Amino acid sequence: MIATPQTHVPAHEVYAIKYASVGRARQSNFLEPVDGDPQAVMPLDFFVWLVRGAGQLLLVDTGFSQVSAIARQRAFLQEPLAALAALGIGAHDVRDVAITHLHYDHAGNVHQFPGARIWLQERELAYATGRCMCDPAQNHFFALDDIGVVLRRLYQGQVRLVDGMQAFAPGIEFHRVGGHTAGLQVVRVMTARGWVVLASDAAHYYENLEKENPFPAIHDKAEMLAGYALIRALADSAQHIIPGHDPEVCARFAALDLPGAHIHRIA
Repeated sequence: MIATPQTHVPAHEVYAIKYASVGRARQSNFLEPVDGDPQAVMPLDFFVWLVRGAGQLLLVDTGFSQVSAIARQRAFLQEPLAALAALGIGAHDVRDVAITHLHYDHAGNVHQFPGARIWLQERELAYATGRCMCDPAQNHFFALDDIGVVLRRLYQGQVRLVDGMQAFAPGIEFHRVGGHTAGLQVVRVMTARGWVVLASDAAHYYENLEKENPFPAIHDKAEMLAGYALIRALADSAQHIIPGHDPEVCARFAALDLPGAHIHRIA
């Protein structure tokens, strides 16, 4: 069932912040065969997201650094922290960070937000520190230094472990989807145009979701496909779902006029 806007729930602003990109062959972004030229260039963009309003400020994911970009051969545009500064937000203004999952491109730079609580699915932490990490095909997507930072913050009492669904604040919810990783979560946000779902890697591209042809980095395919139904139910429409890596996001949503920054207002 499609979610219905609730006028009594406070509305928030949502921004997509692009900080890096990489060129890929089209087929490499899909598990099943694709239409058209499988070797056509299909870029993959990297984002973090900002939610603010109604007295809340939530950073969704923290991206990766220029050092990681060099190591993994990504075209780096700007440190996410510098993009936040363009919005008048400093590191110490960020008191809460939702990590959708612990892959290197979503959980780097956590150390740059020393005062923030980290909201993470408990199953994701278990996955990233358990037996699956003995498999190079799975641990390839993680950076051990990033996991170490999260573990230290856990011991310091700064990590809030989520089990399934968690209401962070009125109009902001976390929902475990799984699939891509064991504990992948999406963030559902009430905005002025209704419920928006920041899908992160539950759907890398609009096309992954529309054709139900997943991105091939998968921990559990059945959960990945079930996740498509969940995020559709959580959002007010397909246009309210924001995929995690699609350059089309930048085409569909207007960029802010901030020199040097690549920030698009979702709502």
